[in-house]
Amino acid sequence: MHTGLFLIQLTVGALVFGHGAQKLLGWFGGFGLDGTAGYMESIGLRHGRLMAGVGGANEMLGGALVATGLFMPLGAALVGAAMVVASRTDHRGKGLWIWNYGSEHVLTNAAVVVGLAIAGPARWSLDNVIGWDVHGLGWGIGAAAAALAGGGSVIALFRRPDAAITPNPAAIAA
Repeated sequence: MHTGLFLIQLTVGALVFGHGAQKLLGWFGGFGLDGTAGYMESIGLRHGRLMAGVGGANEMLGGALVATGLFMPLGAALVGAAMVVASRTDHRGKGLWIWNYGSEHVLTNAAVVVGLAIAGPARWSLDNVIGWDVHGLGWGIGAAAAALAGGGSVIALFRRPDAAITPNPAAIAA
């Protein structure tokens, strides 16, 4: 069981970290802060540079926490919040399935990290090294609630009411 949990936390955490690094630093073929800022604006978020910076940092920190198994509920809340924002902006109005750019992928990521907050990290995690026992149903519910509150706050505060449903990929080059 611990090998399976380790594989899940390492894979999902590392990929989310990498996705944030694309936004923030331009690593792994990403567009970096300036390119991502234009894209954030194109999907209806005001203050694109701020949103790109916060979104990238959030994914990098949350992904690192999940991958290493350090305070998993916080990592789950950070990743989950990013997925809430993505589902209500980038994937909004495109249905469920990813083949049509729908929310399937981001909802799966959110469910996996909340599940990890409930199950706890693998034996090979920093939480276990430190001796922290921060997992269980209450921690998972807390992580999910924090993700919904955090992501919902970003949508409420930064999403333009007139935002188009379909983003403009050409804005990345702007």
